[in-house]
Amino acid sequence: MAHQIVVLGAGYGGAASIKAIESELDDGDDVDLTWISEHDYHLLLHEVHRCIRTPAAREHIVIPIDEITPPETTFIEGTVDAVDVDERVVELDDETIEYDDLIICLGSETAYYGIDGLEEHGLTVKSLDDALSIHEEIKWTSIEASNDDPAKIIVGGGGLTGIEVAGEIAAFGNSHSSASLTVSILQRSAELFPGHDHELQGAIRNHLEQSGVDIETEAAISAVDDSTVQIEERDPIDYDVFVWAGGITGPPALDDAALDKDHDRVYTDSALETSADNVFAVGDAALMDQDEERGPVGEELIWRSIARRSPATNAAPPTSQAAWEAGDVLGRNVVRSMNGQEPIDWEYVNKGTVVSIGDRAVAHGIMGVPINTFSGHPARFLKKAISARWISDISTWQRAARAWPYM
Repeated sequence: MAHQIVVLGAGYGGAASIKAIESELDDGDDVDLTWISEHDYHLLLHEVHRCIRTPAAREHIVIPIDEITPPETTFIEGTVDAVDVDERVVELDDETIEYDDLIICLGSETAYYGIDGLEEHGLTVKSLDDALSIHEEIKWTSIEASNDDPAKIIVGGGGLTGIEVAGEIAAFGNSHSSASLTVSILQRSAELFPGHDHELQGAIRNHLEQSGVDIETEAAISAVDDSTVQIEERDPIDYDVFVWAGGITGPPALDDAALDKDHDRVYTDSALETSADNVFAVGDAALMDQDEERGPVGEELIWRSIARRSPATNAAPPTSQAAWEAGDVLGRNVVRSMNGQEPIDWEYVNKGTVVSIGDRAVAHGIMGVPINTFSGHPARFLKKAISARWISDISTWQRAARAWPYM
């Protein structure tokens, strides 16, 4: 019977793993490779905020599965309900899939931290449909508003997602003369983009404020209803559209999986192996290279350890860059494991940070660049180039060229 390799999820880690496995397998290998995802496309999630202003961008940030993988790889469009590592099966909504090697790349879900009303009233930014829904809400709310009474858009969370979403909403308002709106970011901690270099934080703040975004730090949200956001020790703030971008947790499909994990994010070692035999994990669903002796760590501590090179934890940050690189190593490790070879250890190397703010961008700590923090055309070009390279890696340069104006 053929060796069964099953990959769950079509995000950055899943797509990179699939490409690596396919490139490593020899023609004579008796292997069945199965790829499972709830959508029949790969989404450039780090560019999905573009659809908030320009819905037409969806055609360029969505890559069909048949452009990524050949017919020899079996693709199943379905939702993963559970993973049973004892029986070595994956349970879908209408069938059960057996595996010999399993790669978990299921991404993450939005974390609500038990805040009253947050899940019911907060729009999220975890999918293409989410971004398009935000576009529709902002479009109609801002058109019906007036200069004397503009639509109030609040973004909860001042991390990477919150910053890019707020920047895109502000750009929407600035580019539509019929739209009247204000944009605010509410950030729980004292820092915008917490854990990063102060020079980068300051550059991002300057660009946001120049775009018309108001920033409130030390603004911990304690409750949300259909028209107001309650801030601890402050008066409630009225809103017309509220977007929540304040944190992530693991996928619910891993709730009952017998794996070492924290909030459904699976611990892996530096070879991306989990606590179960022949089960690997990568991307947002994983806490990659986590030091088990120190126990679970929060998202902000992970970011701090990477940005400031603190020894507090070895976990890689939940970014597309990390998932992309780790997925490539993981795909090769699965084939090496199948062939009885030693795995390759993966080490996250921070190549720098690039943040988009509407049509602007800020870059910091870019490997090989002598300037610590910069913006303008060079940063904007770099941001586009990163996305173009990824598209060309999993699809073609022609598709990357067509997507360039929308990045």
